[in-house]
Amino acid sequence: MTVHILAIEDEAKLAAFIELELKYEGYHVTVASDGLSGLKAAREHHPDLVILDWMLPGMSGLEVCRRLRATGDRVPVILLTAKDDISDRVAGLDAGADDYVVKPFSIEELLARVRAQVRRHNEPDPDRLQFSDLSLNRRTREVFRGDRAIELTAKEFDLLEYLIAHPRQVLSRDRILENVWGYDFMGDSNIIEVYVRYLRLKLEAQAEKRLIQTVRGVGYVLRE
Repeated sequence: MTVHILAIEDEAKLAAFIELELKYEGYHVTVASDGLSGLKAAREHHPDLVILDWMLPGMSGLEVCRRLRATGDRVPVILLTAKDDISDRVAGLDAGADDYVVKPFSIEELLARVRAQVRRHNEPDPDRLQFSDLSLNRRTREVFRGDRAIELTAKEFDLLEYLIAHPRQVLSRDRILENVWGYDFMGDSNIIEVYVRYLRLKLEAQAEKRLIQTVRGVGYVLRE
C-alpha cells in the first residue's frame, strides 16, 4: 500500500521540490499552500504523514497541528520552520508535532525523518484496538468513532474493550458477565442490556452505523 503524504507549504518552489523528491521515493503526495486548505485536506484525505510548515497564510502550522490533535487525529506531523530556539521547538512539540526540521535543511535529512515516522507509525500499538471506524486505547482510555471523541464511564469502557478485543465473535451473556463484571457478580440480571444500550446511544450519537449487534437468545457480537 502506497504511503500518502500531505505537504503543507506556502513557498511554491520548496513545495514543488519536496513533492518531486517524495514522489521519486515512491510516496503518493498531496500539496496544500495555506493552513486552512491544508487542514481541510488532512481531514478529507486522511494522509499517513503530514509535512507542515510553521509560517503559513491564513492559519499557522502550529494551529493546524493543534486542531488535528483536538479532533483525535494521530497522524505523524513533521514541522518545518526557520525557528531554531529551544522555546520554539518546545512550542512545536507541545502543539502535537512528532518531529521538527529546521530550514534550511537537506532533503536527505527530511526523507530520513519521513521514513522514521512512517516506520514508527506502522508499528502495531498493543494498547490500541480498532474495529471499522471505532478505536479504543487501553493506555489512555480514549475512544473515538472516526474523528469524534466519545466519553465513557469506567464500566462502559470495560464492556466496549471486551467486545472490541473479540471482534466478530458471538459472546454469550454469561461470558460477558464473567469477564466484565466478575464471576461473583450478584447485581441486576439485565445489567448487560442496560450498558449495551448506553454504549449504543454514545457510539451512534451522530447516526453512525450500529456495530454492537444482538444475537437473540445468546448475547452480543461486534460486527458491521
